[in-house]
Amino acid sequence: MDARDRIIAGAIEMFAERGVAGTSIADVIERSGGPRGSMYHYFPAGKSQLAEESTLAAGRLMTAVINRLCAERGPSEALAKIVDYFRKRLVNSDFEYGCPVAAGALAGAESPGAATAAGEAFVMWQRALSAALWQAGYAVDQAEDAASAAVSAIEGALLVCQAQKSTDALDRVERFLTTQLTGG
Repeated sequence: MDARDRIIAGAIEMFAERGVAGTSIADVIERSGGPRGSMYHYFPAGKSQLAEESTLAAGRLMTAVINRLCAERGPSEALAKIVDYFRKRLVNSDFEYGCPVAAGALAGAESPGAATAAGEAFVMWQRALSAALWQAGYAVDQAEDAASAAVSAIEGALLVCQAQKSTDALDRVERFLTTQLTGG
């Protein structure tokens, strides 16, 4: 990874742990191991630009993961793998680690570009999952509804888990989605 990619990777992790508002440029520099000057070289608009570009990068990365897992394992098992990843990250971080894209969505006036990027990421995830559901035999409307519900339920469950310091909400969402997507 080059310095710019390391900075973005560090920002993604920091935003997932602390949110955009709770993360300083110094935090990202420390996490990424990059020199302070490179931060402003790559992100001349500062933290707002970094939050937007990190949210875009995290959104694209998760889209690629959804596409790969759906192609390899099908939509239901793909969602189970994603939920398991976030469950482990929540537990291992004492419920500090959330979704970096959600952090961008909540950035508000501090980084309106990050909120826009988050909205675009959620649409990409829904489209990827919807396409996989359609290929698995769902009607187009049903696939779109199920994909939207799945993304919204998982994102909401992550916030509830952080607030309650428990994986219960995510566990319940996983069981519900598995039942709905497998018809079981």
